[in-house]
Amino acid sequence: MEAVYRTVEKEACAEFVERRSRFVGYIRPVTEEGQAQAFIAAKKKEHWDASHNVYAYVLREGQIRRYSDDGEPQGTAGVPVLDVLLKEGLTDVVVVVTRYFGGVLLGAGGLVRAYSHGAKIAVDAGGPVEMRLCDQARIVCEYTQYGRVASLVPEAGGMVTDTRYTDRVEMDFLLPRGLREPMQKQLTELSAGALSIEVTGEQYAPFSPTKK
Repeated sequence: MEAVYRTVEKEACAEFVERRSRFVGYIRPVTEEGQAQAFIAAKKKEHWDASHNVYAYVLREGQIRRYSDDGEPQGTAGVPVLDVLLKEGLTDVVVVVTRYFGGVLLGAGGLVRAYSHGAKIAVDAGGPVEMRLCDQARIVCEYTQYGRVASLVPEAGGMVTDTRYTDRVEMDFLLPRGLREPMQKQLTELSAGALSIEVTGEQYAPFSPTKK
């Protein structure tokens, strides 16, 4: 399994008008082709009266890349939308850019710019995130140790997901792969060797993208 991939956090949309043509960009995170196709079909149904419903999607599984100009001149719509996804390094995502023709021809260059912009504002609205493969981890500590342990988790690059207070404190957290050993070293130092990280599983979790 790859350690990191980029996608978007949520389904979103954004729109703009270019020379009286209205463009609406939609985006959604997906994990399989059926989800992408269902999203495209739903937008085509919603915007049945639009001039064009251009789409592109990229999936990790099978390294799938698909796009459609939906009647626009070849290479002026679907490819620019796909190019935005590839340039942003996104996968497991589908974009539909709907156009309502406003009566003014944009020309090939204008169409490329407009569809690229429609895709980009959809990406921004969806909120790019890095999905990192994490250890599902747990620490059980005394109440006197809790404050320091709780602050250590984000310092080490992880995120707390649940805390249970019984006779001791049980803290569940996610820690990106490769960070457990250095965190355990810090944990050993602050607890004089009394505490250890228990790994209970693995999952992908969203984190803010690192700067390119």
